[in-house]
Amino acid sequence: MTRYDVLIVGAGHGGAQAAIALRQNKFEGSIAVIGDEPDLPYERPPLSKEYLAGDKVFERLLIRPAAFWEERAVTMLTGRTVTAVDPAARTVTANGETIGYGALVWATGGKPRRIACDGHHLAGIHTVRTRADVDAMAGELADVSQIAVIGGGYIGLEAAAVLSKLGKQVTVLESQDRVLARVAGEPLSRFFEAEHRAHGVTIRTGVQVEAIEGETRVTGVRLASGEVIPAQLAIVGIGIEPAVAPLLAAGASGGNSVLVDAQCRTSLPDIYAIGDCALHANPYAGDRMIRLESVQNANDQATAAAKTICGLEASYDAVPWFWSNQYDLKLQTVGISAGHDQAILRGDPGTRSFSVVYLAGGRVIALDCVNAIKDYVQGRKLVAEGLIIAPAALADAATPLKELSA
Repeated sequence: MTRYDVLIVGAGHGGAQAAIALRQNKFEGSIAVIGDEPDLPYERPPLSKEYLAGDKVFERLLIRPAAFWEERAVTMLTGRTVTAVDPAARTVTANGETIGYGALVWATGGKPRRIACDGHHLAGIHTVRTRADVDAMAGELADVSQIAVIGGGYIGLEAAAVLSKLGKQVTVLESQDRVLARVAGEPLSRFFEAEHRAHGVTIRTGVQVEAIEGETRVTGVRLASGEVIPAQLAIVGIGIEPAVAPLLAAGASGGNSVLVDAQCRTSLPDIYAIGDCALHANPYAGDRMIRLESVQNANDQATAAAKTICGLEASYDAVPWFWSNQYDLKLQTVGISAGHDQAILRGDPGTRSFSVVYLAGGRVIALDCVNAIKDYVQGRKLVAEGLIIAPAALADAATPLKELSA
């Protein structure tokens, strides 16, 4: 039986960073990364942006080239899926093979949530999570003119922006009363709705999908009202389901994700969980137990776990940040706006450069910055320190945030 001192399950951002951080912190034992895709670790955010648009070839998405992993003696076990964990024997089962470990880092992320309505099995229905997902979608675009995007979150809107630029007729279908309802305040939602409409995208909010129509391939999306949205291709972007079943079956504490402490340790001995699948108490969410689906979270939790494995003092306490590119708009977010009781508009959305500052109990908890990089950089301190600043001062775009934080 092959055994590694550290076995990392998941070859995304978190898994790759865990291996990198172990070597950076002078870990000299054996390391292996198991990934269920055939590729080396690569960046996922560009999949719905530059890669779908054809502006970036896949090689430019690689987190590190093959030589990097070879030079650092990190074994890449690609094309394998872990189906069982035995914490007593310290082994995992992957593609029928038993592999031993000293410490296990679970960095599997999640799988796209599938739509459960009639017609969900038809050809032409896609998700955007892996290279293979986007390659399959891109291979069909030449024969497609009308596309339905089910879900008005970041993935759906990013894909809609790219596809509309490719000349496709795109309709976004969102069940909430506005896009980005789960992650942003109303001013930002309304701005992006207007931008997409200005680029020819149809935005439908407050609608429920009843079924996907077609015999063998999608021909349309039927709403609960009975209306049918014509489409030869549908993209489903309604969130992910954390890929944690083997860990939960092995006895790890959790539910639809795995519970971890500040060092990213699960309830099982020498087993860590990081990234999209890790449920943790986050100080920037009022110490609520949350999952964060972001590259920042995956990387910073990976570093905390790696340092802990190396016997160094570490804990996960990083200011969350996110980004999204749509058309020529760069949205940068710092902090977590969930739970805010006030949203301050800073600047004029008509100029396509503005910010929304979120307060809770008078304290700054997050900023959404559209083409406003100075606000994003300077606002970080306001969030990190939870500063209390008068709303009128925050709304004055002529005053740099760094002056307010002083």
